Amino acid sequence: MNDPQKAFLEQTAQAGIAALQRGDGAAARAAFETITASGRATVQIWLWLAQACDLLDDRDAVMAHVARVVADDPGNPYALVMAGEVQGRNGDDRAAIAWYERALRAAEGRQLPPDLVARLGRAAAAREAAMGRFEAAMLGALDKAGISPETAGPRFAEAVQIVAGRSQPFLQQPTSFYYPRLPQIPFYDPADFPWAAGLAAALPAIRAEAEAVLATGTGVAPYVEVEPGRPNKGHVLLNDARWSAFHLYRGGQPIPEHAARCPATMAALAKAPLPQIARTAPMGLFSILAPRTHIPPHHGMLNTRLICHLPLIVPDGCALRVGAETRTVREGEVMIFDDSIEHEAWNDSDAPRAVLIFEIWRPELSAAERQALTVLFESVSGYTPDQG
Repeated sequence: MNDPQKAFLEQTAQAGIAALQRGDGAAARAAFETITASGRATVQIWLWLAQACDLLDDRDAVMAHVARVVADDPGNPYALVMAGEVQGRNGDDRAAIAWYERALRAAEGRQLPPDLVARLGRAAAAREAAMGRFEAAMLGALDKAGISPETAGPRFAEAVQIVAGRSQPFLQQPTSFYYPRLPQIPFYDPADFPWAAGLAAALPAIRAEAEAVLATGTGVAPYVEVEPGRPNKGHVLLNDARWSAFHLYRGGQPIPEHAARCPATMAALAKAPLPQIARTAPMGLFSILAPRTHIPPHHGMLNTRLICHLPLIVPDGCALRVGAETRTVREGEVMIFDDSIEHEAWNDSDAPRAVLIFEIWRPELSAAERQALTVLFESVSGYTPDQG
């Protein structure tokens, strides 16, 4: 059955496209508005109409037509980047940033035509410039009030970095067990833990034991190993000796031959509040990171614990990032952190790095909570389904 209106609208669309190609915004707008008035416009027609209005710098019309496009196609990168450009011309940096970020996210992993790739590149640069102006305005207001983000405290400084788009929130994301309502603190101050000073004082004896372990290599195994009967963890350092460990405990019990080689280390660990959980904890080990090795970003299993590091053998070029904060690793300086927050480590030197690692209960947990969690974790580790 013939559809005269369809044929007319197709001809009108072709005329509108030709007008766009020659830069005639008025003719293109008239053509596409004829189609939208018919009630038979597609998303593409609305996009072309927005482009025509953009040629005419009718910004309100562009934003109205973009809204029609993204209502049906939320990830349309042409529409999103066009909206960012318009808001940039309007001088609304925050709105421009929001549209540019949506456009850049929508374009990720997609095969795009060269013109759009170039346009997105300009959008990324414009976003960065807008973020710079926004950040400068915030810092200027603070400076006028006599406030420095650094002197206002690390939490405030991190918040400024997040709102300025220089960082992102890093939250607890344990891979096995999440305990609610705990504070999101990446690094803890060792001065708040009475036992930490004694641990640091034991550095010479503990380091000597670690050096003896490294000298022989006996008992050292890859840090990340395949668990029998479990799926492959997919870790890039799985069964890789570049990140290795000398375990002092296994299944919550000391490994006799390893503990015998490290009496000073075991004595120091005995003074820390190690969890006592059947088949699971305590845990303690020497972590050995080979030269030029990077442990990629990852999350720990639980957020009910903190991980403690006593750096023992540390060449220059070793660092640890937890969340948004990266710290240089230095011999003898205890580091206590929440490993359920994304973290990574580097040894960018030409020599091995060795650290004593163990876990403690989070200080925010009450004695009753620790007892309850111990029973819960023991029930999990000892679980055997009833086969009867």
